[in-house]
This record gives sequence, structure tokens and C-alpha cells, in this order.
Amino acid sequence: MDQKTVDALHSAVRAAYPKLSHRYYALKAKWLGKKKLDYWNRNAPLPSDIDRNYTWSQSCELVLAAYNDFSPKLAAVGKKFFDNDWIDVPPEAGKVSGAFAHPVVPSAHPYLLLNFHGRVRDVMTLAHELGHGVHQVLAGPQGALMCDTPLTLAETASVFGEMLTFQKLLASAPDKKTRKIMLAGKVEDMLNTVVRQIAFYSFEKELHARRLQNELTPDDIGAIWMKVQKESLGPALVFDDSYKNYWAYISHFIHTPFYVYAYAFGDCLVNALYGVYQEQKTPAARAGFAEKYLTMLSAGGTLRHKELLKPFGLDATRPDFWNKGLNVIAGMIDELERL
Repeated sequence: MDQKTVDALHSAVRAAYPKLSHRYYALKAKWLGKKKLDYWNRNAPLPSDIDRNYTWSQSCELVLAAYNDFSPKLAAVGKKFFDNDWIDVPPEAGKVSGAFAHPVVPSAHPYLLLNFHGRVRDVMTLAHELGHGVHQVLAGPQGALMCDTPLTLAETASVFGEMLTFQKLLASAPDKKTRKIMLAGKVEDMLNTVVRQIAFYSFEKELHARRLQNELTPDDIGAIWMKVQKESLGPALVFDDSYKNYWAYISHFIHTPFYVYAYAFGDCLVNALYGVYQEQKTPAARAGFAEKYLTMLSAGGTLRHKELLKPFGLDATRPDFWNKGLNVIAGMIDELERL
């Protein structure tokens, strides 16, 4: 990844803080009956949030229908995972927690691991991991050395699959209250992936720049942390003095430095792609977009992001590319304000 592209992402997200996180957390404080929001309530569920339950068969049907609405070819690859038992579904004693998609080699199929409880989040997790699996299958013909994608592109199919499924779920919301809860949950997920991770990246940049000049005390580090948190999350959040040490729980800062921007890269890239998809007004235009999208996934690690995005008329070195993705989040907050 070239520095110009990362800088464009960084500057675009920082410039969008007021219309994204600042605006959303002010709304949430109001919903919770507060003038300001304590930082520990930033991700609290809304008072009226009642999680809907889905059976496994309902979840499979919903995710595959969302994939099929976008591209029957994409859904056909995804269906192989269900037809051939390539997914370990139920939580069991001794089973690893969480969820993941794991490729083997191109001559063998990938596996998905889930811990399915039937919540909306589990449906979204299925859509996410199935996206990874489909990506791995489509890129397989590139061979063992070139089928893998870099981290910045590895989340493309998974997050796009999530977005397709979320829009399908949102369309089936029975009332405004349910729609509001679903939109709020999705916005919070995206703010955590985009705004929060870029704030982490800002913290790392400033920390290491200062560290070149002299040793830093814990108070020095805490001051940098508090500055970037207040800048990113906005005036609606209240932080107490103990929060200055919260940087220490982010293991990436120690074990995988300068990794965190890639989360925001993946999410914004997908939002930008989805923004272009929404602009396609005819069935033929949407089908053409889907074909280009499948070609992009099939490239695996053989092409850089500039080459992959060119057929869509997108250039990740330009801030307006990132703004296209950020505007997808802003549009959801617009609707929340109306609701």
C-alpha cells in the first residue's frame, strides 16, 4: 500500500468526524435521555432494542437471497458451502469461539466456522464469513502463491456480503422502531471500524513521531490518546481521567504496529463500491457492476488496488473516493435523524 492512498483515507475520515461520529453520538445521548454520553455507554443497546431470532434455515435462505439479488453467480458459489457441509454451525463445548473462514489450498475447498445462536448479529456473521469463503473459491484458480489477498482487500467480499444482507434485513423491518434500531446498530459497527480505527492510526502516528524526539512518560502517552479520542468521538462524549490509559488495551499497538488503518480501508472501500452500485439504476447496469465485482474477487492477489478499482471508475488515492464511502454512513445517520 502506498503512503498517498493511506494519507487520502486518513484525511478524508478525519474531515468527516463532525458529520459522522460527532453527530451520531449527540443523537444517541438524546435517545438515552442525557445531555452527554459517558464513554462506557458509547456502544450500549438502545432501550427499545429487542433482538429478533432467526432459525438456521431462515438465516441461510435470507443470506443466499441477498447474494442472489445481487448476482446469481455469487449465490451459486455460496450455496456450495451449505450443500456440501463446509460450515461448522452450532456452539459446542470445547469449540473455539467467534467465527472465521479458513482456506486450505486452491485444490481443496475452504471451511467456515460459526457459533450460531440465531440473533441478527449471527445472520450478519454468516453473511460476512460466507463472503470470505466465496472470495477464496473465486480466487483459487490464481494458484497457491497468488490466490491470497492483502489485508486491505481481504475484507472486500465479506463486508460487501454483510451490506447486501443488511439491506435485505432492513427492507423487511416491520416498523419504524425496528428500522431505527437496525440502522443504529449498523452505524455503530461502521463508526467502530472507520472512525475508531483511524483515530487509533492517528494516535500511533503522533506517538511514534514524538518518540523520535524523546522518551515518553505514561502521562505523555495518555495525553496523546485523550486528544485523538476527543477529536474523533466528539463533544457529546464524556471521558474521565482513567480513560487516558485505555490505549493499553489495544494489542495492535504493540504486536502489529500500523495495522489498524486496514480495517477502515476495507470498510470504506466496500462502502464506496456499494455507493457506486446504488447509482446503477437499470437491471443491465447492475448486472454489469456485478460482473466487474466478480472479476475483482477472482483476481486474488495478482492486482493492486488501483488496477482492481479502475473498472469501477474509482481511485483510492483521491479523498473523494473515500468520501463516497463515508457518505453511505452519513446517509444512514440522516435517516436516523428523520426517524
